Amino acid sequence: MSILPNCPKCHSEYTYEDGSFLVCPECAHEWSPENESENHDDKKVIRDSNGNELQDGDTVTVIKDLKVKGTSSVIKIGTKVKGIRLVDGDHDIDCKIDGFGAMKLKSEFVKKV
Repeated sequence: MSILPNCPKCHSEYTYEDGSFLVCPECAHEWSPENESENHDDKKVIRDSNGNELQDGDTVTVIKDLKVKGTSSVIKIGTKVKGIRLVDGDHDIDCKIDGFGAMKLKSEFVKKV
C-alpha cells in the first residue's frame, strides 16, 4: 500500500489517486505528483500603478489625492509611505502614514520608489 501525500492546499490527509492525478475530497484540489512547483502555496503578486511588483517593507508614493473615509482629511499626492505590509483583500496595503496613523491603501493608487 502506497502512502499518498497530504493536500498542498488544505493539508488534508484524505487524498486519493484518480488516474495520474491526486485529488483532495475536502477542497477538490487536483495536482500531479510529478509537478513539484504546484505543491507550493500560490502567492498573489501585488503590483503598483506602474506594474512593479510590491513586497513587504517597500517604500511607495501616493499618486493621487485620497480622501480619508470618515473625516474631511486628504492624503496628498506625493505622500511617501515607508515600510508597507501586503495583505489580502480589497485594500491590499497596510501602512502607517505620518500625521494620519494606520491606513489601508489600494495598490493601484501608489507607485514604488
